[in-house]
Amino acid sequence: MTPRTKEQNEEIRLRRLAQIRKAAADVFLNKGPLLEIRDVAVQAGLGYGTVYHYYSNKGDLLHDLLWDALERAGGWLEAPLKAPLEAPLEALLKVPPEVPLETQLNAPLEVPRASASGEAPVGGHFGLAAAADTGNPAAADSRSGSRETAAAAELGPVAAVRLLQFWAEDHALYLLYKLAGEGFASLPEARSAPLSAAFRREVLAPFAALLETGRAAGGAAASDANAAEPPYRLLRAEMLLAALVGCASLSLRRGKLHEEARDIARFLNL
Repeated sequence: MTPRTKEQNEEIRLRRLAQIRKAAADVFLNKGPLLEIRDVAVQAGLGYGTVYHYYSNKGDLLHDLLWDALERAGGWLEAPLKAPLEAPLEALLKVPPEVPLETQLNAPLEVPRASASGEAPVGGHFGLAAAADTGNPAAADSRSGSRETAAAAELGPVAAVRLLQFWAEDHALYLLYKLAGEGFASLPEARSAPLSAAFRREVLAPFAALLETGRAAGGAAASDANAAEPPYRLLRAEMLLAALVGCASLSLRRGKLHEEARDIARFLNL
């Protein structure tokens, strides 16, 4: 038998790591901190020694799992804008083919206007489309103001459902958002602090900025006098994500998050 090359060995190692981390996320959903390496081995269909070869303790496994998920954590902010009405999402929402998806989304899940005080309403915080290209000035400048306002109103529910869809497909992502809301308290401070800072910088702050832009596009005044202060923007973003995490938990445990994603968005009036 021809010996494997270095590249082949590395490919096998990376594939095995991904398999172990996926299994660990699935187990953690059911057992939480009570997770053991043996549980992960059973879930992954691997021998205990194989998993132990890569991770000798669950702390290292959870730490790596969360950092790996963090690299994918912001993808949902862009996905609704690149392909907001693609076939998989239509199937997810189970919209009858004779009724346009835009009509289904806009009618029952219409984004509310802001109050006269300038505060954002409870619903409508997921009007993200107008700010999706904040990292790309050229793309942002090419959009007209009317298109931004329409996008913010129409794609709010889609963005929320897209995040729920990502969680249904990738339990490690859900676990990341859930533990981030808890300050990664299940990890030692030396590990939780860098993770918290990275999540705040790479996910929470961009999300809060998009919420603020979507709020302005939806009709709220954006002057210095009534624009939300940065700490409040972050708090609002944290609370919205926490609400989604909490509502998704039961559906995820039952394996029905795909089916119930639209109901969750409707329930939260997004």
